[in-house]
Amino acid sequence: MKSETKLTSVKIITSLYKKFKGVALSEEFTLQKLVNRSMDRYLKEEEYKKSIVEYDNLQISGSNF
Repeated sequence: MKSETKLTSVKIITSLYKKFKGVALSEEFTLQKLVNRSMDRYLKEEEYKKSIVEYDNLQISGSNF
């Protein structure tokens, strides 16, 4: 079954992306995989959704991170 995809762009925190890229490269894991899997869990798992919504360890900025 072929899934449709939606091309989008998001602003992400540069320092987090650099850290992720370093770790993900050695594990052959992509940002696309992370986003798709995280969104799936967010929609299906109430505890995961709650943990994401309540997570507040990022710097406050104008972009509502």
